[in-house]
Amino acid sequence: MWDPKQYARFGDERSRPFYELVAQIGADDARTVVDLGCGPGGLTASLANRFISAQIIGVDNDPAMLRSAATFASERVRFEAGDIATWMPSEPVDVLVSNAALQWDLDHLARLPTFLSHVVHGGWFAFQVPGNLDDAHHQAIRALRREPHWASIPTLAAVPDRTHVSRPAAEYLDALARLGCKVDAWETTYAHILTGPDPVLEWVKGTALRPVLDALPDDDVRAEFLSELAPRLREAYPSRPYGTPFPFRRVFVVAQKP
Repeated sequence: MWDPKQYARFGDERSRPFYELVAQIGADDARTVVDLGCGPGGLTASLANRFISAQIIGVDNDPAMLRSAATFASERVRFEAGDIATWMPSEPVDVLVSNAALQWDLDHLARLPTFLSHVVHGGWFAFQVPGNLDDAHHQAIRALRREPHWASIPTLAAVPDRTHVSRPAAEYLDALARLGCKVDAWETTYAHILTGPDPVLEWVKGTALRPVLDALPDDDVRAEFLSELAPRLREAYPSRPYGTPFPFRRVFVVAQKP
């Protein structure tokens, strides 16, 4: 289960890509905007200021995230349970946004036509996904999982490897342009400075490690896994006097349906 408080520890770093994505959407007169994989809800609620005439709907499949999101509900903002891979609106929406969520759907590239079908003609489909799934922190997690002690845990072995889930911006552009969309796709590497003890470990505890930790049998085993992972991340991302540099590449796609 996701932990909204852990996810929010680096809220400034996680929110900036969302705002940069939404800024490129041109649907100023949108009536219905959906945030697919809305997480704890604060960013979703901010869409009411960007789309001033729209009803805003946040969709997530995690109960803890939805409980957090409920605190941001209002007359124009609501939240509902739904899974990225199977979600379907009652009618097509004007804007479909997904921020750092589609990568959890292993088949999301093949599902782009389905997502687009949920958008009205002339509407907008915009998403952002991490483009760093082969970076040092992901490699460290995978390497530790492959060690015999950890590989022998069946529930952990069943967690899929997401190394190749996200694609280059050009591949998303090609897929959506072939569907007739006008597409803007780009990649940005953010050079974050993280502070505090083991900050990269704390970052991944809120995202990449969630399926891994959920697959471990109890808190003691989770603590053991984290204690073995921490020094590997410290070596991969050494601390400096001003903090710990943590580069993070993200892929952005904004498509307008014909």
